[in-house]
Amino acid sequence: MTSHTREGAVPWPPEDAAMYRAKGYWEDKPLGAYILDTADHFPDQVALVDGDVRMTYRELTDRMDAAAARLLDLGLRKDDRVLVQLPNCWQFTVLTLACFRSGIVPVMALPAHRQFELSYLAELSESRAIAVRDSIKDFSHQDLANHIAQVTPSMAHVLVSGQVNAGNVDLDALLAPATDPAAARIQLDSIAPAGDDPACFLLSGGTTGLPKLITRTHNDYAYNIKATSVVSNVTAKTVYLGTLPVSHNFPLACPGILGVLFAGGRVVMLPSPEPGKAFATIKNEGVTLSAAVPAVAQRWIEYQQEHDGDQLETLEVLQVGGSRLADEIARKVKPVLGATLQQVFGMAEGLINMTRLDDPDDVICMTQGRPVSEADEIRIVDEAGNDLPDGVPGAILTRGPYTPRGYYKAAEHNLRAFTPDGWYGSGDIVERRPDGNLIVQGRDKDMINRGGEKISAEEIESLVYRLDAVTLAAAVSMPDPVLGEKLCLFVTLKPGAELTLADIQESLRRTGVAAFKIPEKLVVVDEIPTTKVGKINKKQLREDVAHLLQASTSTTHP
Repeated sequence: MTSHTREGAVPWPPEDAAMYRAKGYWEDKPLGAYILDTADHFPDQVALVDGDVRMTYRELTDRMDAAAARLLDLGLRKDDRVLVQLPNCWQFTVLTLACFRSGIVPVMALPAHRQFELSYLAELSESRAIAVRDSIKDFSHQDLANHIAQVTPSMAHVLVSGQVNAGNVDLDALLAPATDPAAARIQLDSIAPAGDDPACFLLSGGTTGLPKLITRTHNDYAYNIKATSVVSNVTAKTVYLGTLPVSHNFPLACPGILGVLFAGGRVVMLPSPEPGKAFATIKNEGVTLSAAVPAVAQRWIEYQQEHDGDQLETLEVLQVGGSRLADEIARKVKPVLGATLQQVFGMAEGLINMTRLDDPDDVICMTQGRPVSEADEIRIVDEAGNDLPDGVPGAILTRGPYTPRGYYKAAEHNLRAFTPDGWYGSGDIVERRPDGNLIVQGRDKDMINRGGEKISAEEIESLVYRLDAVTLAAAVSMPDPVLGEKLCLFVTLKPGAELTLADIQESLRRTGVAAFKIPEKLVVVDEIPTTKVGKINKKQLREDVAHLLQASTSTTHP
């Protein structure tokens, strides 16, 4: 087994690991084994639906083990990394489970990522392979993957679902059922990963520069899945609709598709949360649970108000997370959609908070819940690190059995994000009520949250500085009634220079930046305000753009 992941990961202190095992939080059982157990109990129950594809648990685990064996036949080994950039589809699920089963580590890229992000992630993780759809919406992910493979020394294979170019691996064939399922299971049982081995790499929100890699182990991720499943009341009768990109932690494991597969329920995959298709699928499949970001929840509410109908009769719970849900929108979920709202506030780095399904309406609609585990530790602190009483907003610190103690290969950033005694600071400002529920007030870091997709201001600024015309750049959030926030860019220019929003957008597209990161408003100013210590005053800029939006929604120069 290679040692790259172990070298770059930050382990839990031995005394904490021993405590988590003693209390039963960690079971030293690989994620694939949970799926096999479920299949043994519900072999003929439908596990996975994607359009016309319907797989029982027996079929799912046969494909899982066959794919795991074929990955090994390609020369991949335990602890090797595979960069996964697939949409919501059965291939994503089977490949991810095959990686869990073999000890190969999937790196969860987003479908929206392009060359800029993918090349960085491939190099940092030393990925041996990349898995993509051939094309989506006229964009050739296969061509991009081939380029990533060419510029990444460690990468040996391009796995493609769809029309496969010569030299690439047919992903659909790799995920085909086993010819001898019993033999594949015996082979894989003999090399099963340990509980402390890495299960997957998730991506951080990227508050400083490009996203950091978060190493989630089989032990901590299994507990993450089980704890959130209990709070969400996931059972073998649950039918889960996955419409958010399932490479995100929220729809993947909170409880997401993995929680439902652990329990023996049915996972239904959709590539988009567009309400027309989603509502029809909810009715046709009898969906009981789904997850949304606030912008999607609002769109679903508006669609239902416009069309009415009985398509949502089976929907029991709608989870909403990714960013703060406005109280007035929260109050509409139950009366309009007929489902109980479950607010979710958490992070790929660990801590998950949820409202409970039987909470009073004021808790469900006006808070973002409380920790899902009794073992989750939380502190609310001021700028000096002093603990604050309930009712006073402050920065949240956390640690626990599914909150890793550091990012992968990011020693310098870990010094800023983690305290010496293991507390992780997410950058969120929250208020804790006396009943333990949290109210998210905002962030203390330089982050734009565009409909649940996190954008690092620093990353965008560094790219804009490549333009000769720019002397100073500051990326800030601006309010948006649908997405919550969008990205606004303030710049100062060299004398006589001109620059338009279209110029910046085209430059970033050529760089290969994900589309959701591209600024949607440009404000050219003579001077950017600074604080008393000389830092750019982004609070003032956010206020300025809010005033500009109130005055005009089209002007890009004040």
